[in-house]
Amino acid sequence: MTDDLREELLDSWEQAAPGWARQAERWAEAVAPVTEAMLSAAGLAPGTRVLELAAGPGDLSRRAAPTVAPTAVLCTDAVRAMVDVARELNEDGGPANIVFQTARLEWIDLPAATVDVILCRFGLMHAVDPETALRECRRVLTPGGRLVLAVQAAAVANRWLTLPLAAAATLGLGAGAPDTPAQGADGGPGPFALAEPGVLEELIGAAGFGEISLWEVPFLWCYRDERDWIGEKLDHSPSFAALWRSLDDAQRSELRRRLRELASAERGGDGSFSVSGRAVLATARA
Repeated sequence: MTDDLREELLDSWEQAAPGWARQAERWAEAVAPVTEAMLSAAGLAPGTRVLELAAGPGDLSRRAAPTVAPTAVLCTDAVRAMVDVARELNEDGGPANIVFQTARLEWIDLPAATVDVILCRFGLMHAVDPETALRECRRVLTPGGRLVLAVQAAAVANRWLTLPLAAAATLGLGAGAPDTPAQGADGGPGPFALAEPGVLEELIGAAGFGEISLWEVPFLWCYRDERDWIGEKLDHSPSFAALWRSLDDAQRSELRRRLRELASAERGGDGSFSVSGRAVLATARA
């Protein structure tokens, strides 16, 4: 069952990769506060050997690479299509010192003690076995090497993730689950799997890390209007895309109306609005 779930997740992210390519610039802009906080915590310098796990479109690796040059950043994702997206986005004037390859969180194909810093932004909560993934991170880090993670905070603080399907549920148009390939319910992988207070810190400690620090970083998703919001979700969320495909024109119109109502409190004079997000960051030493 675990292997089946893992393959289901990989297949879902494989299908989502083209949408992530289309939204790469918006993604980088929205999560920039998280990116900057992670880079600041990482303490990078020329020669630092950096591994990014679950890199998605690769913008974090592209930000890190100039600081550690001429040493290469190893930019990885478990999904080959995502690695291809990151590589292609870097081809147009990106840093030359990035190596792209596939790597799963739970099986990192590197020798022990060969990496100085591991970056993983919004990836660990999607691991089927996050404790094994963290033990793998500790294995490949040098003694004293630094782990820098970000996961989603609680659902209530991440309305950009929860509102679209919640809006559909209020209209009887779906289950209202968080809009990602896996939902993080009952201890399984998903956006809020590690959001409960104490869970992430306990896992990091159980994997053998020390000097653990956690704090929260807010960020915002900005949209021109509710159609723009829906477009972003269609690209980023396989579950929302599946729901949208199941609706007729009248149901889609009603869902747009409901999203418009939900965003009214944050709407600007031009019809644009922003939706809140919040990340939990963690650092630790191997």
